[in-house]
Amino acid sequence: MFHVVIPARFGSTRLPGKALLDIAGRPMVWHTWRRAMESGAASVTVATDDDRIADALSDEPVTIVMTAKEHTSGTDRLAEVATKKGWDDDVIVVNLQGDEPLMPAANIAQVASLLAQHSDAAISTLWEPITNREEFLNPAAVKLVADASGRALYFSRAPIPWPRDTFEDLSTPVSACRHIGLYAYRAGFLRAFTAMAPSPLERLESLEQLRALEAGEVIMVAPAVVTVPAGVDTPDDLARVRECMEVGKC
Repeated sequence: MFHVVIPARFGSTRLPGKALLDIAGRPMVWHTWRRAMESGAASVTVATDDDRIADALSDEPVTIVMTAKEHTSGTDRLAEVATKKGWDDDVIVVNLQGDEPLMPAANIAQVASLLAQHSDAAISTLWEPITNREEFLNPAAVKLVADASGRALYFSRAPIPWPRDTFEDLSTPVSACRHIGLYAYRAGFLRAFTAMAPSPLERLESLEQLRALEAGEVIMVAPAVVTVPAGVDTPDDLARVRECMEVGKC
């Protein structure tokens, strides 16, 4: 059993009001909620601090929890929801970002199952192979490396692992993995994690998961069972998703 929480805020630098942008006649966060509802989760909750988001979903059977405005991350919102819901420490909570209207439901179930299978892990997440130079060198595409058992060793915006002997020809990066920002946590760890101060590597890379690694926690990673379409971060992303949904191809 697992629960999905969708943190959704109104503010966005590149796409103001992103959670409520129209896609095929519905707000973006509604489409994300529908994907989560198809995952087999015991519950799906939208966590927001903005009445505009709550109001936009008020005519739908969406569970909404209003969270504090001072939260700096979606993870903080998840921890507040877990506390308000009274979930036991071992309950698995999946963090599905509100700007992922095309996230396959199978991957949501997969990341929860991955954590359930590893009692020593604090977090689980997914990856996909990187197959081109542009993405490998793009700092917006977070890369990860893991050990043979699937434990994450490091996450970075830098191109890792770096092919030392062929660094002048990066047309085909070897064993490069793009991190997918879909996480599962146990409720007890969520509460402990959000009480930790941001770590030095986290501040350097602007990657929250490094806080857990620096604290010695285990993060399990696995290849996504279904290819993950990109989320919505830019106007071009929005146009692509709108077109895809309007023609019924996603």
